[in-house]
Amino acid sequence: MKIRALIVDDEPLARERIRHLLRDEPEIEIAGECGSGTEALEQINRQSPDLLFLDVQMPGMDGFELLRQLPPEQLPIVIFTTAYDQHAVRAFDAHALDYLLKPFKPARFKEAVQRARTLLAERQAGTAARGLLDLLGGSAPATQLTRLAIKTDDKVVFVAIDDVDSIESAGNYVVVHVGKDSHVLRETLTSLEGKLPAKQFMRISRAAIVNLERVRELQPMFKGESVVILKDGRAIPTTRSLREIQEKLEFR
Repeated sequence: MKIRALIVDDEPLARERIRHLLRDEPEIEIAGECGSGTEALEQINRQSPDLLFLDVQMPGMDGFELLRQLPPEQLPIVIFTTAYDQHAVRAFDAHALDYLLKPFKPARFKEAVQRARTLLAERQAGTAARGLLDLLGGSAPATQLTRLAIKTDDKVVFVAIDDVDSIESAGNYVVVHVGKDSHVLRETLTSLEGKLPAKQFMRISRAAIVNLERVRELQPMFKGESVVILKDGRAIPTTRSLREIQEKLEFR
């Protein structure tokens, strides 16, 4: 699978660095280089690259403004490259796949490229599946997450949906519990709920979603309250009836 990439950076040495690292990635074909956001906008409209290595700070039109100028269906996969770490949160709010802080090491660059390669393969598989369903007269299921991208100060941690035990609301954030680890994700519980596999995850209260595979038992408590006990022993209060949860567990 050939991946067509566009390199956008106002610094020639930075573009040369990415071009040099891409020599070790035979599946990546460099579609072009741009020294400004304006030039990049023209190239993206003309070439529709699969992958964009995008600097944040550029004269005239910066990286964020460039992405705002593109229609959603034309957005390539974006790997931000910048010398300034204060842009990290905005980068991921712009749905960037990764965020490389200059000067990045070859191993870190290779990791980002592999993520792009994996995501593009998944997209192509999904497109093929939708095409087959259309031919058969059916319809494709809604897009569902298979992994969560958890942003930290210096990297992105990918957590497989199957590994998640439970998810709890924290205002405009959620706390994702994975074994002994907990991760904070900048998304509301309601928004995330719609992206999770409905057969595997259930919202048991306004504040919690559980992975049904992790449920060990259901317990009634005092005054009509109930809790869901996970396999790790953690108890989570539920406002759903135990019968409703039981049926969901039995008929999955």
